[in-house]
Amino acid sequence: MKTKGLKKDKVNIVTLGCSKNLVDSEVMLTQLKGNGINTSHESQKDDSNIIIVNTCGFIDNAKQESIDTILRYADAKEEGIIDKLYVTGCLSQRYKDDLEQEIPQVDSFFGTMELPALLKKFKADYKHELVGERITTTSNHYSYMKISEGCDRPCSFCAIPLMRGKHISRPMEGLVTEAKNLARNGTKELLLIAQDSTYYGLDIYKKRNLAELLQRLSDVEGIAWIRLHYAFPTGFPLDVLDVMNDRDNICNYLDIPLQHGSTKMLKLMRRGTTREKTEELIQMMRDKVPDIAIRTTLIAGHPGETEADFEEMVSFVERMRFDRLGIFNYSHEENTHAYGMNDDVPDEVKQERANHVMQIQAEISNELNQSKVGRAFKTLIDRKEGGQFYGRTEFDSPEVDNEVIIDASQHYLRIGDFAQIKIKDATEFDLYGEPI
Repeated sequence: MKTKGLKKDKVNIVTLGCSKNLVDSEVMLTQLKGNGINTSHESQKDDSNIIIVNTCGFIDNAKQESIDTILRYADAKEEGIIDKLYVTGCLSQRYKDDLEQEIPQVDSFFGTMELPALLKKFKADYKHELVGERITTTSNHYSYMKISEGCDRPCSFCAIPLMRGKHISRPMEGLVTEAKNLARNGTKELLLIAQDSTYYGLDIYKKRNLAELLQRLSDVEGIAWIRLHYAFPTGFPLDVLDVMNDRDNICNYLDIPLQHGSTKMLKLMRRGTTREKTEELIQMMRDKVPDIAIRTTLIAGHPGETEADFEEMVSFVERMRFDRLGIFNYSHEENTHAYGMNDDVPDEVKQERANHVMQIQAEISNELNQSKVGRAFKTLIDRKEGGQFYGRTEFDSPEVDNEVIIDASQHYLRIGDFAQIKIKDATEFDLYGEPI
């Protein structure tokens, strides 16, 4: 007769938050499996007796989701459903002392840079020979690659430096090795991510070296697309645009969080730029790479934002006609510069402003998508679901941008393959097409 004590441990990693957290979980998964520990990621089965929650602490909603998830597993531990509960990630880094007092059911809390300490709980070692190796949890054909950690920017609203520390670039050699390993395992698209990709190289190469990194990664056999995310506008290295033009496998796509369209608000946010300089930069990008797709994010309701400031942001959005746009409601974060300011925009006003911007963006996105009807695009097929294939063009990143939808009852496509798709119809957020 088997007893509970003889049951072999099984670990499930639960990831909350952004793609950068996902990469951390994939590294954790790789290390645990490399140590012979039975580990899964986001398993739908209820057969794991040890849970690791990788938390997000970015804004209020994300923090609440993390806390709710921890509490759910804390209840499961009290009911005897699981044996151990560990918590890591940004929320744990920032609020470890408070969380230890509030949720004593958690066996241990770990910060964002404490993977070796977490591994010791499993009598496991951090295997340096696995650096550059990573088990991916996304669809096999695309993978996120974190090119740096942390951030040196002084943005008023942002707590990321408190949770992730100072900017640390990853050496090119290691990134190229990782790209080769990913390509060998079937990755065709690399999505480069960082807290601030613009800053890449300044710490270790004493210059902004993103363009050279893109060239080196572009040379990796099997990588068909490279997509650049989270470029800070101030100090953006314009030679990146030259590489984008020169290399066919670097997508004409840029995710560049701008946060506002008012010079006064950009100054309050400590962004180091003005609306005028921002507009010049966007125009330069479009001049150098005429079909570039630009995605941005904005913040509604930062302390000091008046109706006039908001209208200036609205005008900015209307003039710039971004391909994609997301907007966050300002979140009053402890120990940030803005926390010393009066959070003077009511929550309902923040939401109204955010909704208004998204209505405008929906109209712009619809007009831009309608212009694609009748044209054919190289499309990467991501998945099949509900009788339809879903893919993306080079102008679209997973989960946040357009999808290309194809009727699976009429056409056969292979997941992870590229296909030429002619667009037949479009809405503000999706394209509908058929293979040529």
